[in-house]
Amino acid sequence: MNFRDLVYRLYARRVEGRLDHDQVPKHIGVILDGNRRWAKASGGSAVQGHQAGADKISELLGWCSETDVEVVTLWMLSTDNFDRPEHELKPLLGIIENTVRNLAADGRWRVHHVGTLDLLPAETQTVLKEAEQSTSHVGGIIVNVAVGYGGRQEIADAVRSLLLDHSERGTTFEELAEIVSTDLISEHLYTRGQPDPDLVIRTSGEQRLSGFMLWQSAHSEYYFCEVFWPAFRKVDFLRALRDYAARHRRYGA
Repeated sequence: MNFRDLVYRLYARRVEGRLDHDQVPKHIGVILDGNRRWAKASGGSAVQGHQAGADKISELLGWCSETDVEVVTLWMLSTDNFDRPEHELKPLLGIIENTVRNLAADGRWRVHHVGTLDLLPAETQTVLKEAEQSTSHVGGIIVNVAVGYGGRQEIADAVRSLLLDHSERGTTFEELAEIVSTDLISEHLYTRGQPDPDLVIRTSGEQRLSGFMLWQSAHSEYYFCEVFWPAFRKVDFLRALRDYAARHRRYGA
């Protein structure tokens, strides 16, 4: 261990020691951004960047487990990412599939897919379904894997699900117009039954949501981190939690 690593570990331990576990967010959303730029800066390929980003996920979940986080949502592939060239998209989907398999095989996480399955290749759909089924009994952290996810698409899908549900019940349009509410729409979101994210973290220095959990993040706190996702460290995570704990959440009051 060199001197720099030693100083980093001591600093991380100091930040962790001052962390108030009563103020830790229960649900954290993470926009895993900067894989390609990290790879470019390191002289590697985009595929190597995506793999390095995937390898970082298990570390993050370990840190979350240590700090009593209950739900983690990982934005791994957006609906916009389907516009990427085939030579990059196909390996990326393979990396995502392997990552999801590994999360399910770990035994500590309950994997839940959020996104539109129909947009994904058959093999990716199968992997996501099997991971969700095989971990449904696990009592650990709920890990939402946002694959083929877009915030606007989620709201559209929720409204479509609501309309189909009430059509099957025989509810008239007028009756539905009387009862529709934010709570009713929330019951049809990909994350129904889960708490909304308390904290949303985005790496790589970008300061926008890009459509991530548009409905659920109405009262979330945001933390924008300069480092690229593959370079995200435990101390960066702890700083985000410390920053969150120092804020006074008013929920519009």
